[in-house]
Amino acid sequence: MALKEEFEQYAEKAKTLPENTTNENKLILYGLYKQGTVGDVNTSRPGMFDMRGKAKWDAWNAVKGKTQEEAMSDYITKVKQLLEAAGLPA
Repeated sequence: MALKEEFEQYAEKAKTLPENTTNENKLILYGLYKQGTVGDVNTSRPGMFDMRGKAKWDAWNAVKGKTQEEAMSDYITKVKQLLEAAGLPA
């Protein structure tokens, strides 16, 4: 299976993660997803009153410089870890 197809499959599986998945893990997934689909962060950081937007931007910026393939691979690995930790099939 091609990396992009596997990535898209795990992006769907990520939607089945339990609600008690930590915000930290959700932000890691968000950053890797954006890096894998868009590449390096290409917007300015949101203003000080947009806490959620800043957290998401920071998560994406934290993986700046990774290739899209590396980010996709890391995303798949992270989703697998979270699914296994939740006792769900990876």
